[in-house]
Amino acid sequence: MAHPAAPLTENMDRIRVLAAESTWMSSQLLAEALAQDCRLEVTGIEPKQASILGAVAQRKPHVILLSSALEDSATRGFDLARQISLASPGTRIILLMDISHASAVVEAFRCGAQGIFSRTESSKILAKCIHSVHRGQVWANSAELGYVIGALKDSEPMRLVEAGGGAILSKREQDVVRCVAEGLSNREIATRLKLTEHTVKNYLFRIFDKLGVSSRVEVVLYVFRFHKEWMANLPSRLQDQASVAGPRLLNAPRKAASMMRPPVPPTLASGI
Repeated sequence: MAHPAAPLTENMDRIRVLAAESTWMSSQLLAEALAQDCRLEVTGIEPKQASILGAVAQRKPHVILLSSALEDSATRGFDLARQISLASPGTRIILLMDISHASAVVEAFRCGAQGIFSRTESSKILAKCIHSVHRGQVWANSAELGYVIGALKDSEPMRLVEAGGGAILSKREQDVVRCVAEGLSNREIATRLKLTEHTVKNYLFRIFDKLGVSSRVEVVLYVFRFHKEWMANLPSRLQDQASVAGPRLLNAPRKAASMMRPPVPPTLASGI
């Protein structure tokens, strides 16, 4: 006797997203707008610190959309982003901002954000932003990334050689850095180099420690400041982008790239 087919289970490959806008109503509306993308599982949450931290701990989202202004504070979102990045390093953070001035952009990345998104853009573009950040890429336009590079240039120089004078990065670590410069995700790096994703993460932690940096942004800056010869191994499309405006957001979606303002030396990446 034939048995009725069991109902289909929810697609486990969907990206779990929390939406914490400046108000409860805005969070719900944002979640509803993003629900048009069937690859996203979006939940609007109460935009209060306790509620957001509790939801992150309970739901373990892949990505959180976090308003830079929360609870009548223009900077509460930055403080909360820092707490989330420490408590849940696997959660990627996209800060929703009204104005992207230099100090706010630099602070956003210092707090652990992997993306900056302007509220003036559409929910369709935001969905693309979520997918990009989930893959391990950064989301920001040329001017915003230019602010980050400017801040890095003003900071202490990166270490290039060990105390004994040898190259600071091993051959394998250099291979990983080249892949990061191409905009590859950890999974793609693992496939190319025939490693596990866990091993790639370990390499990235060691690279961060050796270079004295804390993000992929700084790793790619290292390549384009001190090892421009490595660009010879990058696809011609990426070389063309870099020669015009520095290492742009190399894997940015076409529509997002078309909205970028006049080129300012930017770069890619963020987070392990």
